[in-house]
Formats: sequence, C-alpha cells, structure tokens
Amino acid sequence: MKFDLHTHHNRCGHADGSIEDYIKAAIEKGLKIIGISDHSPYFAHSKDQAEPRIAMAKSEFPNYVNEILKLKEKYNGQIEVLLGVESDFFPEYAHIYQREYNKYTLDYLIGSIHRVKGVSIFNKKRWNGLSEQEKIEQKDEYYELIQQSARSRMFQVLGHIDAMKGYYPEFSNIQTESIDETLQVIAECDVAIEINTSGKTKDVGGWYPSDDILEKALFYGVNVTFGSDAHVPDRVGDEWDLVTKRLKDIGFKNWVYFKQKHQISVIL
Repeated sequence: MKFDLHTHHNRCGHADGSIEDYIKAAIEKGLKIIGISDHSPYFAHSKDQAEPRIAMAKSEFPNYVNEILKLKEKYNGQIEVLLGVESDFFPEYAHIYQREYNKYTLDYLIGSIHRVKGVSIFNKKRWNGLSEQEKIEQKDEYYELIQQSARSRMFQVLGHIDAMKGYYPEFSNIQTESIDETLQVIAECDVAIEINTSGKTKDVGGWYPSDDILEKALFYGVNVTFGSDAHVPDRVGDEWDLVTKRLKDIGFKNWVYFKQKHQISVIL
C-alpha cells in the first residue's frame, strides 16, 4: 500500500501548489494514503507570522486544519487524506506547541529540528572555520535535540534525522557516538523515523537518513515510515519504489503510518 506522510503546500511560503494539488498528484501516482503536514506556525512568537517564507501564520492554522478535513470528505473513496503537521521542536516552548495541537484531532505530528543554537541546519556558513572538535559539538547538539524531541512524546514521527548534511555532505563523516545513542532513545520512546527523499534536492543528494543509519535503526528496532517532503506536487511519492527496495535489502519487513496517532504497520 503506497503512502506519503510528508507534504507541504503554499501556506508555508516556500512551497508551490494548494493542498488539493497534492491530493490530486497522489491519486494520479496511485497512492492510497496522502498525509498533509505543512510547517507549524511559530506558536511561541509574539508575531502572528514571524517567518512568512518559512511557516504559516498562527491565525491560519485553524483554516489549514479545516481545509484538510473538507478535502478528506471530498476525496473519500478515492484516497485517504490524513491530517498532519511538521512541527518545529524548541524544548523551551514545547508546552506552548503541545497546547495548540491538543485543540485538534491530528493523525500524526512530525517532529523536526531545523535550528541548532539558533542557526538553520541548512546554513552552509555555520561550518566555516570550525575545528574538528567544534564540528563534533555541533553534531552532538543536533542529536541531543532529536533525543529530546523523542522523549517529549509529542511526535509520532521524527523528520529527516540527518538533514544537517543537506548543504554540508561532510556532516556524515563527523565521528560521534550520538547517532547510536539517539536511535536507542527513539526506539525506547517508540517513535518512527522517516525515509525522506528530499535530500536529492540539496547538495548532498540521496535521502535522509543514510543507509548506515537505517541499518543501525533496524538493529535497535526503530520503526520507519515514508515521506517525500514534497514542496511541489510532482514530488509526491517520489522514489517510493526505490525506497521500498532499499529497505528490503537492508532487512526491514514492514513500515508504518499513523491514523489518529495510532500506529499501523504495513508489510513492505
């Protein structure tokens, strides 16, 4: 059964197309389930829309939810539409985000780390002039935040867990034990990680996470799911078949999706 839990649309300010465009693309590509998971507003910020090119306004979030629910009914019988969110995780504001999400019946939340020490993980300049030890510290801080996001119990899925390599491919070669520690925490907290195929749109190419992390994830018993992280409708379900084959080669037997935060296992 073909599904995609990670898609965006024009509300976030850096994706093209409406929610309905992504649903139609999913139907055309033979998906049975499409999850809409646009970027969460900056709920803790004083401004209604703090970053117009990154995330929707706080006041727009109810409209986002209502539109998805209406489209869910409209396309009932053609495809199952799930209500999700890709949520930033800021430990100091987690309670504010949780309070907002509790107002709605969400199918799942994807927890993603996009900033470390206040700087975007995709900022190429963050690595300039750093010593090897400082690079290790940056990577460890990234994975510490991922561990905290798992322990928060807010999320069903953790998004692109090595995306810090997006514009810095050398990230994968920074030696640290934090990846193993993080995967153990994720397994203990029973949170899934996604195979996110949007890495192909960045300098690094390929997917998040890398094969060696997926092999470790299997060893530690971490569940996996699929997300294209599509920011254009044409990328919905992108490389589904290749991901399925790769997971089977690694040794996975199934993967999961979520409905009303209930985990559902699907045979690969």
